[in-house]
Amino acid sequence: MRSGILTIMKKELARFFGDKRMVVGVLLPGILVYIGYSFMGGAMGSAFGVDEDYTPTIQAVNLPESMEVLLPQTGFAIMEASDGEAAKEAITAQELDLLLEFPEGFDADVAAYEASSGAPAPNVEVYYNSASTNSSFAYRAVVELMDAYESQMVNKFDVNAGGEGYDLATAEDTTGFFFAMMMPMLLMMFLYSGCAAVAPESIAGEKERGTIATMLITPIRRSDVALGKILALALISMISAASSTVGTVLALPKMMGGMTDEVSADIYGVQDYLLLAAVIFSTVLVLVTLIAVISALAKTIKEAQTYVMPVMLVVMGLGITGMFGGGASQELVRYCIPLYNSVQCMVGVFSFSVLPAGIAVTVGVNAAVTILGVFVLAKMFNSEKIIFSR
Repeated sequence: MRSGILTIMKKELARFFGDKRMVVGVLLPGILVYIGYSFMGGAMGSAFGVDEDYTPTIQAVNLPESMEVLLPQTGFAIMEASDGEAAKEAITAQELDLLLEFPEGFDADVAAYEASSGAPAPNVEVYYNSASTNSSFAYRAVVELMDAYESQMVNKFDVNAGGEGYDLATAEDTTGFFFAMMMPMLLMMFLYSGCAAVAPESIAGEKERGTIATMLITPIRRSDVALGKILALALISMISAASSTVGTVLALPKMMGGMTDEVSADIYGVQDYLLLAAVIFSTVLVLVTLIAVISALAKTIKEAQTYVMPVMLVVMGLGITGMFGGGASQELVRYCIPLYNSVQCMVGVFSFSVLPAGIAVTVGVNAAVTILGVFVLAKMFNSEKIIFSR
């Protein structure tokens, strides 16, 4: 290898390893990914599985002797239903996980059934709620067990013949389930993208061009400069956020394909959108403030973009956690964690499980974080070492 190439390589490597901020900026994303995915792995286990202490509640109509032996293999509690219609209403309300309806004389009909006769096989109807994690889990476990038993019986009975009308989730349940699963993650990424597109240019860009010094010698107080930048950047970011939110809300039902009739943004009211707007604006303030403070440490826009990359990973990880739960957290203390609180509020709005006090705490905490960030940014503007590090 020519000496000139080695010289350039040594120079670049020395510059990189001599700058602690650049080293941290490169190594930190991997550390955050490990921590985040480790946390999310546990969250996924508790959310998409069923709590170890939880036993699905199942009722049955005309439970035959064969199933009295078979179904306990699931480990679930099986009770005789006194009123099938009441049980269905309980499933819709997510107060019951499953209802099994067997035709009278099921065991005798199965024993006498001949597929060659052309007559329909005895049908077992299994009712569930797809918007409930527990109900869906119980449904899969029971149907899988009954399908295996059906195969052993040489297909002498059917389970949910026709395949329609057995999911008792309402349009509100279905919409809330899909919107709460998808929207928080998408919104957090859109909000971050909007903030990251303007904040580094406004702070690090002015340092790179040398124009920030001119602005700071004006009679305007540094705290006013910091607050003015934060508010302006937040408003600009909100335009991007509003556009992305409206587009996603309108497009998500179409992304559901054949489920368009069950998933519709029309189910949300003005109050829901106002609560969402308050959460989004407070979230934008936090993100803009955080990215602005980080950008103030950078010498160039490119360097600032490297520094804020870990923020993207954190935002993405927090957004993904919204996919794991069965509604917003009802523990008020969780709403004291910046950005995570925003995800929980979004989940609450979209899943109709919003905690009003949680919204208030979230907006208050996010406002406090913004004020603290403005104070820190103003102090950084007073530091010649930071402002003139070019």
